[in-house]
Amino acid sequence: MVSWREVSVDDESAHRLLSEYFEARAAGFPGGPGAYRTVFPTAEQFVPPRGVFLVVADVDDRGLPAEVGCGGIREIATGASGRRFEVKHLYLRPSTRGRGFGRALLGELERWALGLGARELVLDTNSSLTAAGGLYRSSGFVDIPAYNDNPNATNWYSKLLG
Repeated sequence: MVSWREVSVDDESAHRLLSEYFEARAAGFPGGPGAYRTVFPTAEQFVPPRGVFLVVADVDDRGLPAEVGCGGIREIATGASGRRFEVKHLYLRPSTRGRGFGRALLGELERWALGLGARELVLDTNSSLTAAGGLYRSSGFVDIPAYNDNPNATNWYSKLLG
């Protein structure tokens, strides 16, 4: 059974999962070694009421909780539609993929965003992450023009909330 734990991005488990995420992205990033730019998030960006960072747990084969992923939201601006939050560092270990955890995590982050007063969620991704793009589109996100200068991103999405 999937569960969530709110943590600081400085937490040991969050740092371990973020390191895995960045290593996997760098290894598979178009353009070869050195093309992916890694930037670890700062803790103050993911503290309510400006954001949240979650660690995802599942039950391992012994029936014990096992951390399997992470993701967060952070407030980035107030736009025409109201407070705008950004989804960041949505990651699940490969062993969990295809089990609906990504959709569940994205839904939990959306729930948090609504609770924190967000009226819009945005995110960026790379076109090489086809499953992620499919998840975002099937979850109601639509393509938008670039809202940042992230050198790793090729696609930007938005979803109005509420």
